[in-house]
Amino acid sequence: MKRELRLMKGNEAIAEAAIRAGCDGYFGYPITPQSEILEYLMEEKPHERTGMVVLQAESEVAAINMVYGGAGCGKKVMTSSSSPGISLKQEGLSYIAGAELPCLVVNIVRGGPGLGTIQPAQSDYFQAVKGGGHGDYKLLVLAPASVQEMADFVELGFELAFKYRNPVMILSDGIIGQMMEKVYLNPQKERSSENLEWATTGKPAGSERTIITSLELDSAKQEVFNQKLIDKYREMERSEVRVEEFQTEDADYLLVSYGSSARICQRAVDLARAEGLKVGLIRLITLFPFPKKRLEELAGSVKGMMAVEMSAGQMVEDVMLSVCGKVPVVHFGRMGGIIPTPEEVIENLKTKIIGG
Repeated sequence: MKRELRLMKGNEAIAEAAIRAGCDGYFGYPITPQSEILEYLMEEKPHERTGMVVLQAESEVAAINMVYGGAGCGKKVMTSSSSPGISLKQEGLSYIAGAELPCLVVNIVRGGPGLGTIQPAQSDYFQAVKGGGHGDYKLLVLAPASVQEMADFVELGFELAFKYRNPVMILSDGIIGQMMEKVYLNPQKERSSENLEWATTGKPAGSERTIITSLELDSAKQEVFNQKLIDKYREMERSEVRVEEFQTEDADYLLVSYGSSARICQRAVDLARAEGLKVGLIRLITLFPFPKKRLEELAGSVKGMMAVEMSAGQMVEDVMLSVCGKVPVVHFGRMGGIIPTPEEVIENLKTKIIGG
């Protein structure tokens, strides 16, 4: 069937894509700049379209535990929030990862720390990719750079969540969440009625009980389980790395970025090329797994890299680890909700790398 063309906000695109992806349930709580996700779902009344449950919980903590319950039943469930709200969900996310359950979590990042500002930022990178809650676990993290990808990554996120039985996060920000662009939406999918062997869907006569938990009091068994998780994350690193490259073939200098910052950097590459500077861009689509191998390869052909992100410098640390000291790596970022310009990117590239 033909995809439908709409003009939508990024937040609205996520909500509509969730309905069309056959999502069984959304549980959330309003917070700027992601409230349109919940508002759109409430207005659309997807329970009348597909039977999808949409519920505003009494808190972010309640919302993530509702997700835990839905995921334990093998259902396609999701939540969304913005930075302080995602922090409140961390305990539940650790439990879900520890119970090996699939779910989709959306973070439309705002500036921090604390309540900070409602303006866009990318300062939740560490929280997203390092396992923001307690224990040794990882989320698979997707970073959209357009309204189209906000929609596309919902379906992809659910696919990956069920493939690995692991939470998947869409890490976006207030720019893409609030901006309007054209978006092609997939046709409506039916909600799945598949009974998954690991799900708690009732105990048939004569069968063993299905128990879902993240609790293990035997240290030896817990270590074996932790190793199982590590093996799963390594498989993600082998199979799920996604990047997009712009003019890296002959680049002397490389910008590394993701999300809305990558859109700014793409324009910066064009301006730099017009000045005769051979600059390229590698846009990260997956933040975990991180494209370590590709960055290490590119380090062998460039003179330096600059990580561009709307933070004090978080992703830059993973870039440094990836290139193993082969080339200089510096950081440029704006904070507090200030959005960098392409001209600022070029100026800092010249100052910190080219003229350094």
